[in-house]
Amino acid sequence: MSFTMGNETFIVTSKLFTENRLRLVEMLKSKVQPGSVVLLKGGIEQNRYNTDAVDLPFRQESYFFWTFGVHESNCFGAIDIDSGKSFLFPPRLHPDFAIWHGNINNEEWYQKKYEVDEVHFNDQNIIIETLTNLHAKHILLLKANNSDSNEILEPPTIDGLNNLRFDTAILYPIMAELRIFKTDYELDVMRYVCKVASEAHKAVMKAIKPGMYEYQLESLFRHYCYYYGGCRHLAYTCIASSGCNSAILHYGHENAPNTKKIIDGDLCLFDMGPEYNCYASDITTTFPCNGLRWSQMHILAERIILSHLKDAGILCGDLDEMIEARIGAIFMPHGLGHFMGLDVHDCGGYLGDAEPRSTLPGLKALRTTRTLRERMVITIEPGCYFIDTLLDAALNDSVQSKFIIKEKLNEFRGFGGVRIEDDIVIWLHGNERMSNVPRTVDEIEQFMYDKEMKN
Repeated sequence: MSFTMGNETFIVTSKLFTENRLRLVEMLKSKVQPGSVVLLKGGIEQNRYNTDAVDLPFRQESYFFWTFGVHESNCFGAIDIDSGKSFLFPPRLHPDFAIWHGNINNEEWYQKKYEVDEVHFNDQNIIIETLTNLHAKHILLLKANNSDSNEILEPPTIDGLNNLRFDTAILYPIMAELRIFKTDYELDVMRYVCKVASEAHKAVMKAIKPGMYEYQLESLFRHYCYYYGGCRHLAYTCIASSGCNSAILHYGHENAPNTKKIIDGDLCLFDMGPEYNCYASDITTTFPCNGLRWSQMHILAERIILSHLKDAGILCGDLDEMIEARIGAIFMPHGLGHFMGLDVHDCGGYLGDAEPRSTLPGLKALRTTRTLRERMVITIEPGCYFIDTLLDAALNDSVQSKFIIKEKLNEFRGFGGVRIEDDIVIWLHGNERMSNVPRTVDEIEQFMYDKEMKN
């Protein structure tokens, strides 16, 4: 069976997840002993605090989704490595569920939809009984430590599991590595969601005008992604910043919820991306709200590296010495990009051939240090910001301050920042940009000019 939101949205075939399971089995066969079985737990639907209201529309846990493609909550899944057979254990719902939430699907429905070998409702001891019938000698559980958040996805716990031999170390690095390298099926989904995101960003650019509020543009973006693209979820909180707010790298959170009124002359930085079938996009655009030529912003937007900041009279001195003194981290404190897939900041950044995380400013924010290889998907997002906290610290630093021309720098305080972000697939011969929004100054000005002519 396939997944689609209808209305010409992208059709995702269950072959995507069948291939993922086959890749996992093939990778594990040479690394584990006979009688090994993978056991995974899906995500749990959460209520809002102590109420009976669901806090958000459920979104599946990414490792479980990568393996089974299951959208429903509170499921377990297993794969027998010897035979390659797959098993799904959805919850048995109470009959009253049908009154409030609609039809209760049977086991055959799940088997047909997700194309697994067997489906059993998760009644008492059924998972342990299934493992026993498989003569399982070694249960592989997922314990995943995220290198960005340092949060740990704990392995599943079920009654009777402690009586079996299990391992929580082998599965994570293998599954994370497999997730990094995207299949053709996965790349097709990601191309689609990046196309939706690109068109939504263009819709925002066409609609913006001085006097609007940032949240109105966020609302328009959300509407476009869902209405036209079938993207119910966003991959992350929308950053819809304008003016000085553009210097707040993760603006849009609860203490700064995209509430500023956009005034004439503001430069807007919109970092927003939907997800489709749990696969993410992540695109940032930067443009003036009025779309007119603005020479100072025009020049500054191009000066996002140290040599251009020096040319602008903000910095002085030898470039190599600036790099040694980590001047670049003052103006671009984040990393250049991150892996992207089922999570917007995808897993595996510090596995494989990754160098240890640096302790130096700027470099310590890198989300990966790996060699880029074919079928990896990564964002490229250089930026230049004027963040008072970092500027003040640099001016008070005896080493860094000698490179900074304070009077010129102060002219740009309150300006905010610029970030350009694209979503890239790595190929052996030439890479692929999946995002498609106006980028150069001429492209942006022409796009905004065409908008104004139509108005």
